[in-house]
Amino acid sequence: MVDTRTLMKLEERLKQEEATLELELTDIGKVDPRNPNDWHGTNGDLETGTADATILADRFEAKTTNEGIVSELEERFSNVKEALRRIKKGTYGVCTEGGEKIPLARLEANPAAVTCIEHAD
Repeated sequence: MVDTRTLMKLEERLKQEEATLELELTDIGKVDPRNPNDWHGTNGDLETGTADATILADRFEAKTTNEGIVSELEERFSNVKEALRRIKKGTYGVCTEGGEKIPLARLEANPAAVTCIEHAD
C-alpha cells in the first residue's frame, strides 16, 4: 500500500485531472440525460438553423471528430473516477488482476492505473 502522504498527493492529482477532463468533455460533448456516465460528441453548435449543405457538412464532420475525442476522454474520466473510488474503499494501489501491489513508479506515472505492469494491457 502507498504511504498516506503519497496517497494524498496522488488523490489530489486525480481530482485535478477529473476536473480538467470534465471541462474538456463539456467543451466538445454533452452527457446523456438518461445515462450520466455516457457522453456524446457535439458539433460545438447544437442548432443547425441552416439548410446550407457546406455548413451542415462541416458541423457533421465536427460532430464525428468530437465523438472520437469524447470516447477517449470519457474512458479516461471513468478510470480517474474509479481510482478515486478505490482510494475511498482502501483498495487503491492493488492490482485488480493479481492482487499484488502496483509499484509506486507506475502510480506516479499513471495515478489511475488499476493493474501492475505484468497485468497491463
